[in-house]
Amino acid sequence: MEQIPILKLGEFLLVSIQVELHDELVLNLQDDLTSRIESTRARGVLIDISALEIVDSFIGRTLGHIAAMARVMDATTVLVGMRPAVAITLVELGMSLHGIRTALDVDKGMALLRASMDDAGEPPSLR
Repeated sequence: MEQIPILKLGEFLLVSIQVELHDELVLNLQDDLTSRIESTRARGVLIDISALEIVDSFIGRTLGHIAAMARVMDATTVLVGMRPAVAITLVELGMSLHGIRTALDVDKGMALLRASMDDAGEPPSLR
């Protein structure tokens, strides 16, 4: 069974999608990622989709569901690397990715996650 790696970087999880997603794979990612958020107590999730050329409505909705589940589990989600064609497609489909912050690349996405932790006002020992 094909899996997408989920890497732990401090208090964050990094998901770099390097293959085209299909329905079963994105549902497996949803399950795997929520389990990893729980087991690691991650405070943020960065999803890199720079290798994706196509995001259909099901995948877009599932990414939104992943972000909603992460939010309920007290983790912020940042989506990075969206190609212009993917953004155009999502807009044309009438989709808005509620609860998902976006950044151009991994560096800017990690900075956004760190800033969201700083904004939370918690001392590092409680994160």
